Amino acid sequence: MRAIIWGAFIVITLVVQAVVMPLLSIQGIRPDLLLIVVVSASLLYGKEAGIGAGFFAGLLQDLASGNVFGLNLLAKMAVGYLFGLAERKVFKENILLPAFALLLASLLNSAIVTCFVVVSGYKMDIAAAIVHTVFPITLYNMAMAIPMHQVFAKAIRKVNAYYA
Repeated sequence: MRAIIWGAFIVITLVVQAVVMPLLSIQGIRPDLLLIVVVSASLLYGKEAGIGAGFFAGLLQDLASGNVFGLNLLAKMAVGYLFGLAERKVFKENILLPAFALLLASLLNSAIVTCFVVVSGYKMDIAAAIVHTVFPITLYNMAMAIPMHQVFAKAIRKVNAYYA
């Protein structure tokens, strides 16, 4: 049941990211809402859920974006796995946990994507990308992480209480 709920979260988030977020972009920068879902699933349920959420979110994002296929899939699976390892080591009710986690996750996701792009042979001004893209997206992700994580945690608690 949990997989179905997280799958629904991912699909809904993809739609919101594709339809609503372009309207809320700041100088062309918009948050990676799917990364927030992956990190939330990882922190709440561990590495298996993180890998599954990362695979599904990355696959859908790759299919929807038309970028290099596998780019987001690889990055989000790695982030899901690494943050899933921390699941038992963090206090899940801490309000700042999602923001701090998204700081690290955004930087890691960007590093993986950048490495993949450079290794694939594309030319890229890494310094400009960091200043004009990575840092603003990281800040935007951090701002969106707390409310989104709270919504996910509350919804999951309600579903768990319903099926208990």
